Amino acid sequence: MTDFTVHIVDDEEAVRKSLAFMLTMNGFAVKIHQSAGAFSAFAPSVRNGILVTDLRMPEMSGVDLLRNLGDRKIKIPSIVITGHGDVPMAVEAMKAGAVDFIEKPFENSVIIEAIERASEHLAVPEADAEEVVDIQARLQTLSGRERQVLSAVVAGLPNKSIAYDLDISPRTVEVHRANVMTKMKAKSLAHLVRMALAAGFGPP
Repeated sequence: MTDFTVHIVDDEEAVRKSLAFMLTMNGFAVKIHQSAGAFSAFAPSVRNGILVTDLRMPEMSGVDLLRNLGDRKIKIPSIVITGHGDVPMAVEAMKAGAVDFIEKPFENSVIIEAIERASEHLAVPEADAEEVVDIQARLQTLSGRERQVLSAVVAGLPNKSIAYDLDISPRTVEVHRANVMTKMKAKSLAHLVRMALAAGFGPP
């Protein structure tokens, strides 16, 4: 059993129970919450916990929940689960403090690995100065166009919108994004966004 608790927030009972069962079977301590509002009320009592929250929920969304926690200075490493079309919202969640986002549908191993990465933030909540310097050095290797594409990605824009704004083809955007991922040594889109935010890089 882990020394931290995974708090699952999802308005769909079947989803949260299924995820809780899978994580419990993999050795995680789990607590479920039926809404963002319910977790928000419970959050001040959380000690050594990780939040896994759905993005789209009635009354209070996953992004609103993270902003609520941030406004109250409650620091809990958080992962948001999102549909493919919600990536711009997921980027907003990263800006609100999420450490990762996962697109549906996902394999069990993906959420388990994300939780294990998030657990590292329990001991080291922020990127340290040396890591930021390293990220900034990688940013310097990007071409002007690649920096434009990265800025648009951090703004949460989809490829088609980036292509339109930069007057290039969507395929060219994909090539630039792939180059950015390689130069930044990003393991995922969420990792790329997290690094850019840590280094203070974003849209003007």
